[in-house]
Amino acid sequence: MKYPEFFPLLRFENQPTELPFVIMEFCWTEENVRLHNEMPHMQDYVELIWITKGTGSMNVDLKEYALAENSVFCITPGQVHQLKVEQDMEGYLFLFTENFLFKNEHEFDPMYHSGFFDTFSKSTNIRIQDDISAEIYEITQKMMKECGNRYPFKAEILRRYFKIFLIYLTRQFPTVLKTTMQSRNIELAEKFKSYLEKNFRKQKKVADYARLLSVTPNYLNEIVKKITGYPASHHIRQRIVLEAKRQAAYSDVCMKEVAWQLGFSDIAHFSKFFKNSTGINFSEFKKECHIMPS
Repeated sequence: MKYPEFFPLLRFENQPTELPFVIMEFCWTEENVRLHNEMPHMQDYVELIWITKGTGSMNVDLKEYALAENSVFCITPGQVHQLKVEQDMEGYLFLFTENFLFKNEHEFDPMYHSGFFDTFSKSTNIRIQDDISAEIYEITQKMMKECGNRYPFKAEILRRYFKIFLIYLTRQFPTVLKTTMQSRNIELAEKFKSYLEKNFRKQKKVADYARLLSVTPNYLNEIVKKITGYPASHHIRQRIVLEAKRQAAYSDVCMKEVAWQLGFSDIAHFSKFFKNSTGINFSEFKKECHIMPS
């Protein structure tokens, strides 16, 4: 069954580069940035925004965040977002695929498996310390220069520069880089989240995902809670609710259509599920949060 696209999905192959990595200055691409963000959209790549001067705002899945000077914001694949750029804003855009950073799937990379992207996606206005700012600016200039040449091993050099850039940022989050003995548990939690993203419309029980991962439902709930702070059942509910909220806010579809899209054959069941999860019924939420352009 094919589901309709409620939001434009921007794919990385549309970027003007032969590499799965792009770095741009705002002042070079002001018009492109404005056109890119004319309406809420999602991407199949990561977008890291470093604001070096000025202010702006970012709307991500119905929440608006202020962007402060000398701060970083990260958009991960699948998040519905819209950047509002102020005239005085300066900074850099880093667009890349996760495969660009973690090319070797068999190599355990602690920066990825320790929850690096989760930390960024759940943080707002990540303020860059002054002593780190000078270091990452120097690395950024090296990446800008490297992007413009045609020497061999360009991708490898950019990958290493960018990892250094990210490591400097994560030093502000000591727990993110802490090496633990939980690598297998972290891997299980990551696989669960990956399966959930692909299957939440059809599979709504912990047992469904436990079967895919060859573990018991109780064990999956326990491990996911240990890694994320919430059991697997919570993540399943929240993912379904998030999609329902997105469609209520960004489209004109009715509750019956949303329920069908999310795999609910009984509209009364969906209505009860939505209210129990959000504290408000679907119609009231849609009336309060509908933000489709006129």
